[in-house]
Amino acid sequence: MSAHVKKPGWFTVNVFNRLVAWLTRRGISVWGSRVLAVRGRKSGQWRTTPVNVLTLDGRRYLVAPRGHVQWTHNMRAAGGGELHLGKSVDPFTATEVPDADKAPILRAYLKRWKAEVGVFFNGVGPDSPETELRRIAPDHPVFEITPAR
Repeated sequence: MSAHVKKPGWFTVNVFNRLVAWLTRRGISVWGSRVLAVRGRKSGQWRTTPVNVLTLDGRRYLVAPRGHVQWTHNMRAAGGGELHLGKSVDPFTATEVPDADKAPILRAYLKRWKAEVGVFFNGVGPDSPETELRRIAPDHPVFEITPAR
C-alpha cells in the first residue's frame, strides 16, 4: 500500500471543509457532497468529513483525492459507515477497489471534480492516458459503497 498523503492546509480545514460540512448537514449538497461518518479504528467514536460521492454505471464510490488519510484507514477497519445529507442518513457497506480497477473511476471522478481536487493528482487529469491513471491508482484509495441491509 502506498503511503501517499496530501494533508489539507489551514484554509481547507478551518474554512472550506467546515463550510461544506455545515451546508451539507443542513441539506444543501455542494456538487454532490455528503458528510461521511465512519467509526474510528482505535477509539470507536464516529468521525466525520465532507466527501464527494461518485456515481458511475449505477455504482457509487468514495474516492480519497488526498491519499491514504484517516477516513480511509477507518473505512478499512469499519467496513462501512454513513452518508449524511441534512436529516437523511444512509448507512452503507464499503469494499475497497483494487488498484487495477481504479482507472475508469479516477477518470470519472476527475471529470466531475478536477477544479476542486485536481491539484492532489500530480498533473494527472480526466484526459490523461490510461497508463497515467494506473500509475497514480495506488496513491488514491477508492471504495465502492452499497446500501447496508
